[in-house]
Amino acid sequence: MATTESERPRRGELDILRALVVLGLVFFHAALVFSPDDDFYVKNARTTDVVTVVAGFGVVWAMPMLFLVAGLGARHSIRRRGPGGFARERLVRLGVPLVFATLALVPVPQWLRLRAADPGYDESYWHFWPRFFDVRPDPADFPFVLEGEHFETGHLWFVVLLLVFCLLLAPVAAPFAASADRAGAAVARRPLMLLLPALPLAAINALLGMEESFAGWHRWAYLLFFLYGFALADDERARAATRRLAVPVGVLGLALFAGTAPGFVTIDDPFTAWTPFALFTRALFGAAGWCWVVAILGLLDRPRKRAARSGRGSGAWAYFAFAALPLYVLHQPVVVAFAYGVVGWDAPMAVKYVVIVAASLAVILLVYEFGVRRTRVTRFLFGMRTALPVKPVS
Repeated sequence: MATTESERPRRGELDILRALVVLGLVFFHAALVFSPDDDFYVKNARTTDVVTVVAGFGVVWAMPMLFLVAGLGARHSIRRRGPGGFARERLVRLGVPLVFATLALVPVPQWLRLRAADPGYDESYWHFWPRFFDVRPDPADFPFVLEGEHFETGHLWFVVLLLVFCLLLAPVAAPFAASADRAGAAVARRPLMLLLPALPLAAINALLGMEESFAGWHRWAYLLFFLYGFALADDERARAATRRLAVPVGVLGLALFAGTAPGFVTIDDPFTAWTPFALFTRALFGAAGWCWVVAILGLLDRPRKRAARSGRGSGAWAYFAFAALPLYVLHQPVVVAFAYGVVGWDAPMAVKYVVIVAASLAVILLVYEFGVRRTRVTRFLFGMRTALPVKPVS
């Protein structure tokens, strides 16, 4: 007998993967301090192209995977709460930390950017803070509808997009779930149909361009990953096909990703140029991203691990699974603050990088444990349940 939706256990390995991606962002953003290409808040005087190459291996799959896992979580949440309850819960769990962190944390990197760029800049943070919120409407950049000289959503773009995607999904969740069930049946008959989502992803990146501010993907490409997670990631038939195709699809993804190298190396602006070569390069990147995500899902979803799939895991993994959103909200201001203090040192780049990463990880974990996790108010402000569960729950 097929497993019904209400009987399916939560996929704990994906919660662990989400936590690893969030912690990996500390390594990634610390590396941007030493990248010659990225306009990060604080830059080291010396940079290296190695960062650009290594970062590409994370960019192609990491943020897409976060959105896909969020889509799977949306399926579970709508199943329990219904569309209206899901929308209300997401407004609180994502909207509250978005507003709080925009007020309390996001201005810090922008202020440090000004101080790093101009040694003569001596404006205090408290004088800069109200200027950060000097904004005007900008509906053309939806869903980022406010614009200002200094204002930005910063790393919270992920939270903005995820909240908007959830609200867009809620009213159409039921018919979309029915369509997804038919898609799962089609994949069971023809497993290679798992590759079809690569086509719209390739088209979006090619025709709409890649956005550096959103980790190299176009913002609406993430909506597709979110919807794919909602539709297929928890379907047993699709999961069986994913496990079966993981290795060959992974090899295909590596080949497609390697095929993007000539374009990204030789084109002046591969993210937005309209030359045939640029369009082709961006299309390859979009298709490679889907292949990487499918391969990772299939490789993690091994039969030998099913016994441990009833929850988020135990011990440290369970701890980090619950901490994912607060750690994401905290990480970038902390990384930028340490980078601001370290880049002036007379030390090798490798030493500076290790110090930034180690200090940032230590601080965000300490702040989470002692400043966020232990009180109802701070858990609420960072999007956690106000009461900590005795054991992991879905």
